[in-house]
Amino acid sequence: MNIKTASLSDCGGRSINDDTVRIRQDEDGVCVFVGDGLGGYAGGGQASQAAAEAVLAASRRGSLLTEERLLSTAEQADQAVRKLQAESRGNMKTTLVTLAIEDGRARWMHVGDSRLYHFRDGRLQFQTMDHSVSQMAVLMGEITREQIRFHEDRNRVLRALGGENAKPEISPTVMLTGGQDAFLLCTDGFWEYVYEPEMEQALRLAKDPEDWLERMKKLLQTRVPEDNDNFTAAAVFC
Repeated sequence: MNIKTASLSDCGGRSINDDTVRIRQDEDGVCVFVGDGLGGYAGGGQASQAAAEAVLAASRRGSLLTEERLLSTAEQADQAVRKLQAESRGNMKTTLVTLAIEDGRARWMHVGDSRLYHFRDGRLQFQTMDHSVSQMAVLMGEITREQIRFHEDRNRVLRALGGENAKPEISPTVMLTGGQDAFLLCTDGFWEYVYEPEMEQALRLAKDPEDWLERMKKLLQTRVPEDNDNFTAAAVFC
């Protein structure tokens, strides 16, 4: 299977970047990590970096395509963040979204409000549901999914590594033999300003993953305020 990847990460209007993106690709497949560190100067960036290293280390030790391995990997990443908390007496946390692709199969997991989008033949097939107060408002019928972007509690995350609830949500195995598949993993600083129909349109025009990200970044930059959050994304073409 021919797999191409690209990533971007920007501090936005902030002085530090608490986001982390990592991609590991070899002859066996691809592992992608995106995380949004929570805590700012308390060490959010350290938390997302520690979680990323734990995930990539786990991917080097074997396949991540089973639920058992994904749960174990999330636990290792959570322990890495808690070790930082103990060493610094800080309260840093991080979101996590991870994609593994091997032998024409894909599986992913997420904790928090960093998202994964799966597209096939240019159309959105699936997106993760945030672990957030605003997502709960959607499930209760109080707002629509599109209104999450403007909800007053959109930044209140209910699950995070290093927090009280760090349990990941895990996808079933997805076969990648039905067409041209594309994945977008991104933090809330990215998806808040790029709407899903625009992701599809940019994808249909893009010649490769880097081009896709650049097209979406240009849209984002026309909309963000001066003090906008960090924004990070990874793109995968299969």
